[in-house]
Amino acid sequence: MYKIIFACVHNAGRSQMAAAFFNQLVDPAKAVAVSAGTDPGLRVHPEVLTAMQEIGIDLSNTKPQKLTEELVRDAQLLVTMGCGDKCPYVPGLRRDDWPLRDPKGQPVDEVRAIRDEIKGRVQTLLGEAGLIPPVMGAIRKLGKCSNPITGRQFACS
Repeated sequence: MYKIIFACVHNAGRSQMAAAFFNQLVDPAKAVAVSAGTDPGLRVHPEVLTAMQEIGIDLSNTKPQKLTEELVRDAQLLVTMGCGDKCPYVPGLRRDDWPLRDPKGQPVDEVRAIRDEIKGRVQTLLGEAGLIPPVMGAIRKLGKCSNPITGRQFACS
């Protein structure tokens, strides 16, 4: 099973959104995502909860957790979320960094933009890992197309 860790410092925003999208899009028999932080906060940021609830993902029962050796055991990839020198490092684990803005305290429009960028990055990652068909242009679902970055739907033929 493919295991990925999405990590940031407080595990209260970007990494929570990334893990939620990953786990929503992937076959749970093939892969799983876990999110964690080096200095976890007490709760997911309220503005992140709002932005995710808008698209039907409820993170209200999700609690930030500490990045531990046990948590990263058997993981294939660590994706850090633009936290610079404060990002976690796990020896021997392949790492990628996504330079994303922190949604904490941002207006909901900014959080939506960050959310949509994360969703697009997760879709690309899943395609590159061969866990879903590669994202190329639009995603077709139930006769509708949507932009993989913004999630906005449009008519398609």
